[in-house]
Amino acid sequence: MSSRERIPTAPGGAGATWTAIGSRVDVRVADRSALDGAAEIVDQEIERFDEACSRFREDSELSRVNARAGRPVEVGEVLLDAIELALRGARLTDGSLDPTVGLALEQAGYDRDWELMFARPDDEDSGEDTAPHAGSPRVIARCRAGWRQVSVDRTGGRVRIPAGTKLDLGATAKALAADRAAAAVHVRLGCGVLVALGGDIATAGSAPDGGWRVHVTDDHRDGACASGQRLAIASGGLATSSTAARRWRRHGESMHHIIDPNTGRPARTPWRTVTVAAADCTDANIASTGALLRGTQAPAWLRALGLPARLVSVEGRIVKVGSWPVQGERRAESVEAHA
Repeated sequence: MSSRERIPTAPGGAGATWTAIGSRVDVRVADRSALDGAAEIVDQEIERFDEACSRFREDSELSRVNARAGRPVEVGEVLLDAIELALRGARLTDGSLDPTVGLALEQAGYDRDWELMFARPDDEDSGEDTAPHAGSPRVIARCRAGWRQVSVDRTGGRVRIPAGTKLDLGATAKALAADRAAAAVHVRLGCGVLVALGGDIATAGSAPDGGWRVHVTDDHRDGACASGQRLAIASGGLATSSTAARRWRRHGESMHHIIDPNTGRPARTPWRTVTVAAADCTDANIASTGALLRGTQAPAWLRALGLPARLVSVEGRIVKVGSWPVQGERRAESVEAHA
């Protein structure tokens, strides 16, 4: 496991942080004596999900499914659960959150683990010129998504994806891993726990007095002084989806990892960050990513779902939906509260 660093937390609690699956991992427990055991449990759960769901590991089950697109592939329970969750997310968002955008992500340049994305020069590609020759026509391929054609045989433990597609489970699988890890800690150690995998936060058991303190911002890697909002979580899950946190350049264009399945390109959205609270992290993640892809209709969509949310536009304007708290903003340009 990666080395862990203890982090200061609220009185009565303890925390550890390390890096895994391209994200910062934070574990906090209400009982200090349970910290080491909790961190071990979380690390084991993350490894289980990485072995099953990683798009970047050649030995993962997901890589085997993608390599055999068009044919049934036998897989384990973790990947079955993750794929079924991703398909549920597609249904709930009317296809906006489509897991069959793996090829589109690769074409956009997101073809390796996040830490390795910056090990190559800007605009590196497979050896072709990054700029078209003067007067030459430019042809751009698009990958059409097809989540409705994904077949899951739960009884037989098999999955088949459409030929010519690849699955990407990055967002929803990470949220599911956070939920499963928090639940495992609570069941095995009996203490209250918060598990954060990047922008996905899950809790289980009783929170410390005053709740779990968190800082909502564009990028979970930003420090405590970054622009954002401080709030407390008593229970449930919180997820932040952002086009600002993971950006790179490809062929002279600015890219991010939220793909619009209608275009096969990084989504053009008026929001740079959406944070949603829900009963668990997986539902919060589906809603936050779906809201980014719904554009100007996102606040009304979230309000209809009854989910508290905080949306930040590309200009920095903040829109709050439902019972999301107004207090705690740091260096906010403006706040619009919606009942």
